[in-house]
Amino acid sequence: MASITIELPDSHLKNLQELANAHGIPLEVLLRSSLENWISSQNTDFVNAADYVLEKNAELYQRLA
Repeated sequence: MASITIELPDSHLKNLQELANAHGIPLEVLLRSSLENWISSQNTDFVNAADYVLEKNAELYQRLA
């Protein structure tokens, strides 16, 4: 597994640590989970957009085939 290092303002780090503490999880777990959710939602958005375009242009694609 790869790792990365990012710079955050101290205030953001403090807020993230407080959020992780409030949920009783380590900061790393909070960040990893948040990133995984964000990546999944990006994939879903792309698939939805692609489906829309394909459906909208289905007749055109059949005429071109």
